[in-house]
Amino acid sequence: MEIGKKIWAIAEGYIPAWSNGPGREFVSHEAACILNANDTEAHLQLTIYFSDKEPVGPYKITVPAKRTLHLRFNDLKEPQPIPLGTDYSSVFVSDVPVVIQHTRLDSRQDANALLSTIAFAQ
Repeated sequence: MEIGKKIWAIAEGYIPAWSNGPGREFVSHEAACILNANDTEAHLQLTIYFSDKEPVGPYKITVPAKRTLHLRFNDLKEPQPIPLGTDYSSVFVSDVPVVIQHTRLDSRQDANALLSTIAFAQ
């Protein structure tokens, strides 16, 4: 079964510079939830775009066949970490169709805020 598209964009990106609460589950973060419903492994390249400097990437991501990956942008290290407190956008290019949903947890206040939306597919 092929579900999804090969090119996805998330125009809105921002990882808050600080968090409120204990443990990893309360760390402010951005995530791309990637579904690969195909029979073959998905290889994605991610490029990050900024308003005031050159793009960074590609970050290389693999999602096994018939699996999902909740990729935290905070966890990306190579080619460089995503800066906190900075606006950015992202583009994913995959070799097989996938589905990508964007999620943000903002825990800067005691009352946490969660945003989630489907990414733009091409």
